[in-house]
Amino acid sequence: MKTNDVLLLITALFSALMAGFFYSYSCSVMPGLGKLSDDEFIKAMQSINREIQNPVFFLSFFGILIFLPLSTFLSYGTSLGFWLLGAATLVYFAGAFGVTIFGNIPLNNALDKFDLLQATKEMIAAQRNLFETKWNSLNIIRTFSSSLAAVLVLISCILKEKS
Repeated sequence: MKTNDVLLLITALFSALMAGFFYSYSCSVMPGLGKLSDDEFIKAMQSINREIQNPVFFLSFFGILIFLPLSTFLSYGTSLGFWLLGAATLVYFAGAFGVTIFGNIPLNNALDKFDLLQATKEMIAAQRNLFETKWNSLNIIRTFSSSLAAVLVLISCILKEKS
């Protein structure tokens, strides 16, 4: 196995990990949290948003930003593989990373600053309404984009194996 092949496999793994991460939020974490009362929901999301900032998550979240472009560059000259990986890179950068940086993180930061102890029930309900629907909508975009990127990477792996 060549270095390029190992890098492509790491790219596929990180792509799949991120797609699974966003997918699990869409189909289990957020629906579960959605059943909580307003103050429980906000407290849980504040806790999750603080804990997600850890080396294990950062490895896959930022690692894919290195491995996708690197795999694309190293596949130059393999025509279809290059274009598939290039498309995966663009889709992931815009639809997963970009949406996270410019959409979900600002929502998370605003929620983190919200003081549950000083808020009334009406303020808590309003804060949840500002956060939950928009965050979930953005996460659907991240889920779709990261899943599409992973599929494109996997197709590139399959085509590479056949050539």
